[in-house]
Amino acid sequence: MNTLRIKRVPTVVSNYQKEDSDDGARQAGGCGRNCLKQCCIQGARLPLYAFKKVKDVVNEKASNGDENKEQPVPFLDSLVLGEWEDRMQKGLFRYDVTACETKVIPGEYGFIAQLNEGRHLKKRPTEFRVDKVLQPFDGNKFNFTKVGQEEVLFQFEPSNDGEPEFIPNAPIDVENSTSVVAINVSPIEYGHVLLIPRIFECLPQRIDRESFLLALDMAVEAGNPYFRLGYNSLGAFATINHLHFQAYYLATPFPIEKAPTRKITTAGNGVKIFELLKYPVRGLVFEGGDTLQDLANTVADSCICLQDNNIPFNVLIADAGKRIFLFAQCYAEKQALGEVNQELLDTQVNPAVWEVSGHIVLKRKEDYEGASEENAWRLLAEVSLSEERFREVNALIFEAIACGDDEKGNLTEDMIEEPEVTPPSHEDAGAINNSSYPAAMVAGKHECLVQQ
Repeated sequence: MNTLRIKRVPTVVSNYQKEDSDDGARQAGGCGRNCLKQCCIQGARLPLYAFKKVKDVVNEKASNGDENKEQPVPFLDSLVLGEWEDRMQKGLFRYDVTACETKVIPGEYGFIAQLNEGRHLKKRPTEFRVDKVLQPFDGNKFNFTKVGQEEVLFQFEPSNDGEPEFIPNAPIDVENSTSVVAINVSPIEYGHVLLIPRIFECLPQRIDRESFLLALDMAVEAGNPYFRLGYNSLGAFATINHLHFQAYYLATPFPIEKAPTRKITTAGNGVKIFELLKYPVRGLVFEGGDTLQDLANTVADSCICLQDNNIPFNVLIADAGKRIFLFAQCYAEKQALGEVNQELLDTQVNPAVWEVSGHIVLKRKEDYEGASEENAWRLLAEVSLSEERFREVNALIFEAIACGDDEKGNLTEDMIEEPEVTPPSHEDAGAINNSSYPAAMVAGKHECLVQQ
């Protein structure tokens, strides 16, 4: 079998994403980058946010009873946004994402288009293998231990005593699986960050139960429906083979969040599984569960099933961790086989989790000006598995999460459920990329996109 490779331009997520041509020049005092590798990490300190595990939350009022105790820094408003703004002021981003034009495309679905011409400039082309979802970690290639420490916002770990805590200047525990949150220097939206689980273990881009629970914990801790986390597997437009999730703020519902669903089954642990309806990409939606761990395990086991069967996929964690979307996809495979229309290829859009969810990042002004619901649908339809293949993949997933045979396939019309999401109204419409957007997000306000 021939290896499938396609010429791609990778997303640059770090200012240090380049060949290590200066390895031989490293001094005993470090490599000069102030990175996270052994040459520079000794004695380094970074902020630490220790979050309260959901299972430990019994009575929030009780945790606020001690007036003399310093209250933890609010995770969403003060820490993520404040640290991200600080890095913007320091000039660490490759462009000003707040200046990018954004609009809602007229039509039933409200696809979101962004013109981000800076995102594909000055990128070095690479050969990217698309026929292997699981590939060994290669320390010689770019990985997140090579980022500069100034790109890291904070360490993100569960609290030891069940209480949230923020330490502005904490030592880095290299031996105990530290997870970190870092900026994406080529952001798609305001507050675009990377969650890198157990960074020093140098894990490949591969979902496991522990890492997925950490991502779900972050969504719950943020507690903001406009802060979503996404995951791309290899073969589904992940560009770095070092385990990471992405997250950013967008103060409007994604089209995928407004799509109707049909309930397929309920797992033994109470997790409900739905099928998306009337959307260009076929996918599953997971909700509920007896505990957050149950929900995380069910989705993680589904992802592990896809990985083990070499099926590329994307995941969106939405609604502050209450709803999780899972898409198996085949766009890169079609692209490598020459089965994608040249007109779509010319747009240079790589449909990863954000595009699949309805937030389409366009790199050419002519594509942005000509954006239409029809064009968005055409692109995303190429991402989707066929109906037959979708059913086959679902069967594999349901077997992996131990759904009973009698719960499969009972897809009657009376099981259709509409999500409780209200589309943006014309009265609330306003530009998302104006100067007041960052302040409005910090205040937790809902700003909708202007329809053009």
